[in-house]
Amino acid sequence: MNRIVPHYPELARSLNLKGIVRLEVLVAPDGKVKSVEVRGGNPVLAQAAENAIFKWTWAPAKHETREPIEVKFDPH
Repeated sequence: MNRIVPHYPELARSLNLKGIVRLEVLVAPDGKVKSVEVRGGNPVLAQAAENAIFKWTWAPAKHETREPIEVKFDPH
């Protein structure tokens, strides 16, 4: 699996926002992300997490899979 670390948004940094963003990722058989659904977390942080996860790749599989993902953001 290839993971890109989400960019910590400047707005979130200036507001000292931290927390966990929960997402569900639909992965195609070729390992590419088909869709991302935000399941919880601050919208500013969620957008940054979603942008990064669309660049992730998984190992090829026989069929689509749904992957639960948690991304932690901390300004420190």
